[in-house]
Amino acid sequence: MYWRALGIVLLALAALTACLPWGGGSGEQRLRMGLLPILDTLPFYVAEQKGYFRAEGVTVELVPVKGAQERDALMQAGEIDGMLTDLVAVGLFNREKTQLLVVATALRATSDAAMFRVLATPDSPIRSVRDLAGVEIAISRNTIIEYITERLLTAEGLSHDQIQTLEVSAIPVRYEQLMAGQVQAATLPDPLASSAMAGGAHLVVDDTRHSQYSQTVLAFSRDSVEGKPEAIRRFLRAWDKAVDDLNHRPDDFANLLIEKGRVPDNVRGTFRMPPFPNAGFPSSAEWEDVVRWMMEKGLLNRPLPYDETVLTTLRTR
Repeated sequence: MYWRALGIVLLALAALTACLPWGGGSGEQRLRMGLLPILDTLPFYVAEQKGYFRAEGVTVELVPVKGAQERDALMQAGEIDGMLTDLVAVGLFNREKTQLLVVATALRATSDAAMFRVLATPDSPIRSVRDLAGVEIAISRNTIIEYITERLLTAEGLSHDQIQTLEVSAIPVRYEQLMAGQVQAATLPDPLASSAMAGGAHLVVDDTRHSQYSQTVLAFSRDSVEGKPEAIRRFLRAWDKAVDDLNHRPDDFANLLIEKGRVPDNVRGTFRMPPFPNAGFPSSAEWEDVVRWMMEKGLLNRPLPYDETVLTTLRTR
């Protein structure tokens, strides 16, 4: 396959550039990264704060974006090299041809730390997944939110025809409508979901029970992977150092969690730093399940092979 061959080329290039001045004699290489205002991006800011990018010899410009639409537009225009995203978004980018390569998992749900929760409004009698049969759940359609909502509910026993959803694309609006009782249920990411629970919303189900469905990933454009492999490799080494810091000394970054993770006021004293995965990748089964769901939804008209989307050869420890 193409990306297997590319992996071999990249390994050979790594051996060559290791013997050359930084940049292989081609001058300073820079990476521009599009970042949503979510806690998944914390390792970027730790690596910047601690000087890990500089120590690895790579210049990384962090480009804050307000939402996924702005981030994706920058990627389409070639204005950024990489971004933190999710597997559904990667599938949408690659539906016609391979444009994005996943090089690492950024954050994933664990049995102790949720990423997404399906919640019922504070005054609702809904307490179980069974109670959600036929109830409209506020989500954003054709996104990771819809994928996770459907996967969690079917895993807990609902059939597809029992799942009803309502489009509320803006997460802050979805939160406000849930807390005001304008929708009966909604799927929200943490830490906003924890804030809703602290305000009285009822947890119905979250991805701690089915963690295989929830993760964000680091992805780079194909052009950047082919043109700046050593820069990306150095970036990943700096990322891993930042992850080690976050996992071993989370209290040192409490203020950063609040600022960059947008932790709401009502949970600032209780919300815990999530554990960040070290040197991980989406599995082939996880990717194939996302592709299967996207094809069922008509978002893809062909399967996207795992080894043409997930590139594991750039990550070296």
